[in-house]
Amino acid sequence: MSQLRKSFFHSKLSPVLEWLFILPSLLLLALLALPVLALLWRAGADGMFLFITQPSAMAALRLSLVTSTFSVLIAIATGTPLAFVLARRKFLGKTVLELLIDLPIVLPPSVAGIALLIAFGRQGVFGTAFNSLGITLPFTTTAVVLAQTFVSAPLFVRAARIGFAEIDHQIVEAAYVEGSNEWQLFRFLMFPLAGRAILSGAILAWTRAIGEFGATILFAGNLEGVTQTMPLAIYLGLERSLNIALALSTVLVFVSFLLLLITRRLENHKNRSANR
Repeated sequence: MSQLRKSFFHSKLSPVLEWLFILPSLLLLALLALPVLALLWRAGADGMFLFITQPSAMAALRLSLVTSTFSVLIAIATGTPLAFVLARRKFLGKTVLELLIDLPIVLPPSVAGIALLIAFGRQGVFGTAFNSLGITLPFTTTAVVLAQTFVSAPLFVRAARIGFAEIDHQIVEAAYVEGSNEWQLFRFLMFPLAGRAILSGAILAWTRAIGEFGATILFAGNLEGVTQTMPLAIYLGLERSLNIALALSTVLVFVSFLLLLITRRLENHKNRSANR
């Protein structure tokens, strides 16, 4: 079977058939690459990087880094045990639970923002209870963290769950035979073995959190220094200062590229280790 695969992928196509594959590929690559290249060229040609030092841009950058980091830490602290349970246990309603966890990934950002507002707004389903305790969530920095966690944590849970599920069952059974309990199994065996998957999930979640826009603007608003993250500052910059918007957009492109590069390196290292 493997020999058949090799012969299929290494077989030569006629020039006409090759172009039937190449042309559509080039069109999609152009659609994906040209806008990003145009953005970088415009930012470099006009010296947009100087505008990143503007107070409003620095405030948005600092807030994005702080809130996205907090959201990822929340995702790791709460999502790792959840991913472990989903990977290790079979129970009634597990499929429904997995669908519920994955739902924010495919929800439109505006729907996510409205859902958060209806749940935790001042007049929301649970917001009135928070108000009675003197806690106000909407239009605060905490609301930014909640919105980012809502949309990014499912990515982490999915990656961590796959990492735990891929661990060889024979290794787990051997640990049980040696007398390991569930906590020891998690702490000393499964967590280290799934470490790359967990790290990849954390990076993907951080990338998603730092680029979050729709849920944030609906649930947290766009208050400079309080809830205005980089995506919101870019949106506002289209009306007030295009230079700042271009500078922040370029920063987001570089950050996203770097994080994706790290994720790809982790995946390649995992594949090489699996093939040994």
